Amino acid sequence: MTVGQHAAPDARPGGRWRRWRRARPFVAGLLIALGGVEMLVTLRAPLGVLLHVGPQGLAAYLVPAILVLCGALLIATPQQRVFYALLSLLLGLVSWLTSNLGGFVIGMLLALVGGALAFAWTPDKQRAGSVAPTPPAPREPADDTPEPTEVIPLDRG
Repeated sequence: MTVGQHAAPDARPGGRWRRWRRARPFVAGLLIALGGVEMLVTLRAPLGVLLHVGPQGLAAYLVPAILVLCGALLIATPQQRVFYALLSLLLGLVSWLTSNLGGFVIGMLLALVGGALAFAWTPDKQRAGSVAPTPPAPREPADDTPEPTEVIPLDRG
């Protein structure tokens, strides 16, 4: 093996974690999952704000569970970020009706902000250690423009 085949280790501690985290919409997935967990916690709280019976009771547990799953899958597979972002935005809005006003608004806002961040996230095309390309040098104007001619005033006198 040659020296060029091995990658140089990071000088900073946590460099691999930082590269992995920046290569995916980590904060967005975390916010979506936290929003779903918060909605599940408010459903299990002994507050008795809303009574869920029948199919609506199932939706009250299903919507936050899918939000937690979307957050985890968003971190695991960032290639599918648009689908998970749109699904979490939709489920965040649906949670207003199904899950104690969206987990008393806090869980709904976490899911909506996370979905918006996931939708807006784009992968970085450059490596962390690479240098940005230099802009091209300005071009000189072409010499095919005609030279100005000397204007001789006519004497009308």
